[in-house]
Amino acid sequence: MSALTIFTDKAAGEPLFHSRDADAIRDKLNAQGVRFERWQADRDLGANPDAQTVIEAYQHAIDRLVAEKGYQSWDVISMRADNPQKAAMREKFLNEHTHGEDEVRFFVEGAGLFCLHLNGHVYQVLCEKNDLISVPAGTPHWFDMGSEPHFTAIRIFDNPEGWVAQFTGDDIAQGYPRLA
Repeated sequence: MSALTIFTDKAAGEPLFHSRDADAIRDKLNAQGVRFERWQADRDLGANPDAQTVIEAYQHAIDRLVAEKGYQSWDVISMRADNPQKAAMREKFLNEHTHGEDEVRFFVEGAGLFCLHLNGHVYQVLCEKNDLISVPAGTPHWFDMGSEPHFTAIRIFDNPEGWVAQFTGDDIAQGYPRLA
């Protein structure tokens, strides 16, 4: 189940807020300019669907976002525990970074932990199946896929080049809880 936990950016020990209620998560994130919503496929995806099947099942929702925000491209990424690059990829994403464009992810299955460094706080958003998060351009954040990753997500981009990160050099991510 999706969750939001908020800490100060000075102390990760005691959360200021925690909720698993999708409406409360959306309201807290929207107040910070972060989009959070729930999507449903327009068909049964079956077991282990290919990228094209995933896109087709959510094309109606993608089209709505494209019309609203002008996004230009999208793809599907899957990560599994047997990926030989999982440790290196996890380490890369665990470093605080920003993007020159919105980072839009929709979780088709599995889970991932987005951590947003906003206005003196760290917002940890556990995204699971049916969750869409859009982290605004320029927002310092990091992502944890866990030590045994399992997720499939649709990535939606402002530009055809896709994911380009500018790392901040701040080691703040090291002091906050990670995905198991």
